[in-house]
Amino acid sequence: MKLLSLFLPCAAGVEEWLAAEVTRICSLPAEALARRRGGVALRATWPDLMRLNLHSRLAQRVLLQVANAPYRDERELYRIAADVAWESWFTPRQSIKVEITAQHSPLKSLNFAALTVKDALCDRFRERAGGVRPDVDTRWPDVRVFVHLDAQSATLYLDTSGEALFKRGWRQDKGEAPLKETLAAAMLVASGWAPGCELPLYDPCCGSGTIAIEAAQIAAGIAPGLRRQFGFERLIPFQAPAWQAMLAEARRAIAPAPNEPRIFGSDVAHRMVDFAQRNAERAGVEAWISFRGGDALQRLAPCEEPGVLLLNPPYGTRIETAGVAGSRGRETAETGGDGEFFAQLSAHWKRHFAGWTAWVLTPDASLPSLMRLKATRRVPLWNGPIECRLLRFDMVAGSARSPARNAPGD
Repeated sequence: MKLLSLFLPCAAGVEEWLAAEVTRICSLPAEALARRRGGVALRATWPDLMRLNLHSRLAQRVLLQVANAPYRDERELYRIAADVAWESWFTPRQSIKVEITAQHSPLKSLNFAALTVKDALCDRFRERAGGVRPDVDTRWPDVRVFVHLDAQSATLYLDTSGEALFKRGWRQDKGEAPLKETLAAAMLVASGWAPGCELPLYDPCCGSGTIAIEAAQIAAGIAPGLRRQFGFERLIPFQAPAWQAMLAEARRAIAPAPNEPRIFGSDVAHRMVDFAQRNAERAGVEAWISFRGGDALQRLAPCEEPGVLLLNPPYGTRIETAGVAGSRGRETAETGGDGEFFAQLSAHWKRHFAGWTAWVLTPDASLPSLMRLKATRRVPLWNGPIECRLLRFDMVAGSARSPARNAPGD
């Protein structure tokens, strides 16, 4: 079977986990992959391409490389794009969109570079299809073409995902600045909470439920792409029977619902709790999660057994939607106050969450001092353009200096 050159972009800091995920999904040896800054490259088959789109929780897209060559100007970029056998991948009756990124490119205008690739693609179709060429649709194209330019070479890709992979197909209700599902998955991997983990998981600032729902789908064995469509379904090599068989296999792998939930979420805004519940129902995991309303400073542990606290507390644009908790956090985030909310939160955890391991995503390097806790791990993660750290705090009653035993991430 023909091998294809694939590149899976991901958030900075996630490359190692993505490489491990890809080797598991495709049953590939580790040496078959190349970790690069911002993603993973590999040679794989068309079924692997479909399988990665269906099962990857960490990749942003699955890009199929169709060209890579040196260039110096727009004329050479045109030649590279014109030499690609686009007609092997899609028809001139389909719409396209060309997107471009660059790093140290000698070209002066990226917009003109994108236009150059589009012109080369359309001119090739005109010559081979009796004057018929694809239309451009910048909103809902049938086919997306990605171009990356560096100082010396141009790489052209077909996007086989369509919409970005963080769009799992279940989110319809959301609040301000919702956490992307791919970042929630990275937080879960970093915390050590994984399939088969028996420890309970609790997000006390759950918003529209992203972390809890992602965890529940992992626990249930639900493929993240099971409820959406993909760009590869509109490409010529796509064969529907093989895809339907892959979907059927994924559905058979779903575990039965538990008798009692082991995943919990709460939020001070009852509107967000309603959103989270509806999202969980669409994601097929409502039986796996217990959502409740309540301030993070007041809610007690949701179960007697210690577990994992995993949260993205309100900051920046999310502060305004956090109700009581957010108004206290705002003193720190906007006015440089003494961090009353975070100090009270850590005191609450020490009193009521002894034995739990807390993981907090934050862009604030001073958060440990605000919480008067010692971070036992600091994992770099990016929340979009915001550089963050996922901080681990081991909760012991009255102190945070002695780590809990057998906690995820050890």
